[in-house]
Amino acid sequence: MLTAIKDSKIDITSEKSTRELAEKLTYYFKGGEYVFLHGEMGVGKTTFVKYFINKFQIDEKLKLTEVTSPTFNLLNEYETNNFNIKHYDLFRIKKSSEIEDLDIFEKNENIITLVEWPQLLENRNKEKKIDLLFTYENELKNRTVQIKGLNLFK
Repeated sequence: MLTAIKDSKIDITSEKSTRELAEKLTYYFKGGEYVFLHGEMGVGKTTFVKYFINKFQIDEKLKLTEVTSPTFNLLNEYETNNFNIKHYDLFRIKKSSEIEDLDIFEKNENIITLVEWPQLLENRNKEKKIDLLFTYENELKNRTVQIKGLNLFK
């Protein structure tokens, strides 16, 4: 069970809790969403993405694929029966002009877009944007995530 701590942060210190959160969040996605994953290196962004994508594959009885960070190729794509999930990692991008050719904001309700290191995209106003703020707590002993832009308790 997921545990919220102060300031609506969810404790994801264990990999199990990261998996549970990712799996729970898949139920709220209908397509066309943009998820911006913020946080330091090693805080759990790619692990979250792995479980998020794998949950769609499990629910659709598809073979699980290996989900890795697209740090060097910038984009990994995953097809499910219902969605094309695009996983971007913009860590190596230093100028916003380098983003234009990536087609991150393609209008398509069958796409779910996940972006690690989205700082250069912050000025872009998206209707279906969800921010996940991953942080270390307690001198790096714990990890938390705060969700902005998605009401889980509707």
